[in-house]
Amino acid sequence: MLYKVASPSEYLVITGVGISDIKLAKKGWILPGQSCSVFDVSPVNYTFEVQAMSAEKLPFVLPAVFTIGPRVDDEQSLFRYAKLISPHDKLSNHVKELVQGIIESPRCFHDHGRDFQRN
Repeated sequence: MLYKVASPSEYLVITGVGISDIKLAKKGWILPGQSCSVFDVSPVNYTFEVQAMSAEKLPFVLPAVFTIGPRVDDEQSLFRYAKLISPHDKLSNHVKELVQGIIESPRCFHDHGRDFQRN
């Protein structure tokens, strides 16, 4: 048995014997047959150049910076973050592609209202 405590910006992800999916905790006993990893909930900035199209069908590049992190007051948000992001390095290509895919999926609905001003 091992007692672990997470730092203020971290959570423990406990899996294994007696836990059906994952268990999130700030501190807890790690029993034999269980494993524990730690994930940081500090927000991370991701910079993208998003390809977009104006209402006049003119393509343009939209530089964008997004700050991504879980809502620590929402348990579902923490569970999703623990399952999708925590197994990977936050700055890895996998996480960046995941974030970019989420950001670009609804983008087409917002860009079509954008007009270019002519001087």
